[in-house]
Amino acid sequence: MAKRKTTPKVKARPHESDQATLMDALDETLVKRLKATKKELVAEQEAKELELQAQRTRERKEREKNKSFAELLDEYGDSGSKY
Repeated sequence: MAKRKTTPKVKARPHESDQATLMDALDETLVKRLKATKKELVAEQEAKELELQAQRTRERKEREKNKSFAELLDEYGDSGSKY
């Protein structure tokens, strides 16, 4: 006799509306405060990223400004125009 392949049983998921969520259990004012805190944290993170990008740009410009003639010649070589 041939062996039967067992199929995995799929558990029936209850409907989304039947499940109680954490938001339902929390007080409305607490939910508002949590959302406001989340917005503040996201804005703070974006400000940090912008500042980091600006700092990197300043550092790159400073390095370019402080390069010696030999370093510039090595980097660009004779590929530039004559004038």
